[in-house]
Amino acid sequence: MTADELKRAVCSAVDAMKDDLIRVSREIHAHPELAFEERRASALLVDTVREAGLAVESGAYGLDTAFAADFGTGETRVAVLAEYDALPEIGHACGHNLIATAALGAVLSLHRVADELPGRVRLLGTPAEESGGGKELMARHGALDGVDAALMIHPAGVNLRTMPAICVAEVEARYRGVAAHAAAMPERGVNALDALVLAYQSIAALRQHIRSTDRIHGIITNGGQAPNVVPERAAGRFYVRARTAPELEVLKERVTGCLRAGAQATGAQVELLWGEVDYLDLRPNEPLESCFQKNAEALGRSFFPIEKVPASVVGSTDMGNVSHRVPSIHPMLAAAPPHVTIHNAEFAEYAGSEQGDAAALDGAKALAMTAIDFLCDEPLRRRTREAFDLFGEGVGGEGPR
Repeated sequence: MTADELKRAVCSAVDAMKDDLIRVSREIHAHPELAFEERRASALLVDTVREAGLAVESGAYGLDTAFAADFGTGETRVAVLAEYDALPEIGHACGHNLIATAALGAVLSLHRVADELPGRVRLLGTPAEESGGGKELMARHGALDGVDAALMIHPAGVNLRTMPAICVAEVEARYRGVAAHAAAMPERGVNALDALVLAYQSIAALRQHIRSTDRIHGIITNGGQAPNVVPERAAGRFYVRARTAPELEVLKERVTGCLRAGAQATGAQVELLWGEVDYLDLRPNEPLESCFQKNAEALGRSFFPIEKVPASVVGSTDMGNVSHRVPSIHPMLAAAPPHVTIHNAEFAEYAGSEQGDAAALDGAKALAMTAIDFLCDEPLRRRTREAFDLFGEGVGGEGPR
């Protein structure tokens, strides 16, 4: 079969699986699970893959709710990545049910033409994108070994060939003071909440004197238990973002100073718990992005020019870490109207709607067609690798930094 014939075959396969794919998406959407707790979603996806005749490994690459499946022959391997964790309180307001369904549909459709593919396909179920860096943790256990390109889609309000993504680090600051009666003997207390509030205000002041591309934001997660007790414990969580890993390290040091200053000013103790994984910036890959865009446009989608996206509109994803190891794409497909942004309750509603279903199905087709192009087109593979190599050596010596 030619590449065009393979593309028609996978698109027909996705159409044939439409009802089952939508059922999976809606079920994940109806039962949102937080990072590392995606047991129901993972089991549903694993069972669906097994029912299609693929061997699949649960608890893959060091994470209980991860999974992996491989098929095909040849030297070239393309990976398709699924996400399925949700956000606290607002559920699938990032549309990860659609990401999982698009990856599932792409891989199952490719499996139906596996004997005709000149290469291999790997499906990776990757937990904990919202917090925890599941993809990086899996990569450290070999999930990307032998992978020549990694593909996924993300829902949004517009179609974009890539996602503007910068680095992020997460820190929890835990303050400990001394409890005392706030009215009878306040002089005996050390106020942990005061320490946290001073640190928060220091960070607010710091925001005036950082790069326009830097971001710092946080919440108080524990502010004490009763107004008439000097808070013995207080805690907050903060995200620190920057364009590049070196810039992130500098900003982390400055934030650390703010967090420690609150403790020094009040006499409280502070423990800083930085996340195990820093999310890295998303490295572009123009040849592979253009290939995906062309395939998605063939399905009737129009793309907003990425150069017209305001510089201030950014996010972060652990797919950035993947892009530092292997050539990667992370395009956005419209699953909601342009005015509806991710990470809010309205977007969660669209992720469980017919418009969301359409994005998942188009995503499955476009991902599968892009995988076919990559496996069948040696010049595309060469250009993809050349674009990747422009960044030099990166994570683990396997990609750009």
